[in-house]
Amino acid sequence: MAWAILFLAGLLEIAWAIGLKYTQGFTKLVPSVLTIAAIVASMWLLAVASRTLPIGTAYAVWVGIGATGAAILGVVLLGEPLPPARAVCLVLLVVSIVGLKLTAVPTP
Repeated sequence: MAWAILFLAGLLEIAWAIGLKYTQGFTKLVPSVLTIAAIVASMWLLAVASRTLPIGTAYAVWVGIGATGAAILGVVLLGEPLPPARAVCLVLLVVSIVGLKLTAVPTP
């Protein structure tokens, strides 16, 4: 269950990272409120997941999901470039996230 919670926390991290672009420096009310809510929910879910997962693993996976998702959505939604080297680095991030999940040992 902790992994599902952590995955949801990572998805919310993607949401708030992309949401930052739409807040226009927190000058737009609705996007700002939604982004702040996603930040709070994402952090709370990370804290819940870290009750049973090692914090180093949980945090790294959370950040990895957020970074990978934000980079991909930046390309898809915002037209950011995706040169081959960047694509390779994103693949390496995904491999790292999977590796951390596969090698994680729950904390007591």
